[in-house]
Amino acid sequence: MTTEHAPRPGRTWDTTVARIEVIVPDDSPDPRPNRATRRAAARAKRKAAR
Repeated sequence: MTTEHAPRPGRTWDTTVARIEVIVPDDSPDPRPNRATRRAAARAKRKAAR
């Protein structure tokens, strides 16, 4: 039988959060929309064609 216990003190505070900034030029092409957005656009287009 095992018992639940808290981790040893300070162990959960070892993680760090890293922020990475990416500079995108204004004249760069727009990124491709994700799959959910593409599917929603196709669904709206089909619905409008009815």
